Amino acid sequence: MIKSMTGFGRGTSEQKNSSYVVEIKSVNHRYFEFNVRMPRALISLEDNIRKILNEKIKRGKVDVFITQNTFNRDDIEATLNENLMDSYMNCLKTIMNKYELRDDISVTNLARFPEVVTLKQKEEDVESAWNNLLNPINEAVDNLIRMREEEGLKLYKDINEKCELILQFIERISVRVPEVSKEYREKLSKKVKELIEESQFDENRIAMEVVLQADKTGVDEEIVRLKSHIHQMQQTLNLNEPIGRKLDFIVQEMNRETNTIASKVNDLELTNLSLDIKSEIEKIREQVQNIE
Repeated sequence: MIKSMTGFGRGTSEQKNSSYVVEIKSVNHRYFEFNVRMPRALISLEDNIRKILNEKIKRGKVDVFITQNTFNRDDIEATLNENLMDSYMNCLKTIMNKYELRDDISVTNLARFPEVVTLKQKEEDVESAWNNLLNPINEAVDNLIRMREEEGLKLYKDINEKCELILQFIERISVRVPEVSKEYREKLSKKVKELIEESQFDENRIAMEVVLQADKTGVDEEIVRLKSHIHQMQQTLNLNEPIGRKLDFIVQEMNRETNTIASKVNDLELTNLSLDIKSEIEKIREQVQNIE
């Protein structure tokens, strides 16, 4: 199934003392690019997360946000900075001796000094953290892929509709080209006949040259190739694999053939039809930029 590179997914898990929220968003990018923001204690799990994502996502810029919430204080511990405490005590003794102050500093007062006692959350062991994270990560990835597939279905329908519209334009060109070629040959023949009446030329040879010159304005080969590229695009859209780069190449070929047609035709209707085709190809190109 065709997938867009744009999407968002969210997953959650809840344990006895904490919960995790995993959010993943992706946008279009030429290659696979991965970024993650999460608590420092979990940074060693980055490669595990990258591996899960890279197995299911081949292209796109992917940003992962992991938040951990703590429900109670059971996992909070107090830490005494003994070196800093000793420094404070030495300063206090110096002050008391120098200024002959009474020693009325209590433990409560000392504990309030900056950085003497700090509260720190106990770090969850890596294995336990990974077990708690695995489900919300997979849930977020699945939701992300589901959204990418939904967006991909919209792109699939839109591109197919544009391909069918281009085929209609091509059919109108195919009908008009013989008429234009005939008109061109008639005008050219008339002009040549006027010239040969005044001079001695091989009339058969000139008639042949007229036909050859008229054929140079033909676009039959370009039309055949353009149709082939469109059918190839429609077939590629049904492949169950990343197809963004393939479609991008096909769009370039479609544009090249259309430019050739536009440069060879010398008729207002054909020129307008060529411009209509180029307009639809440009719309397809913009859509293809967001396909995995």
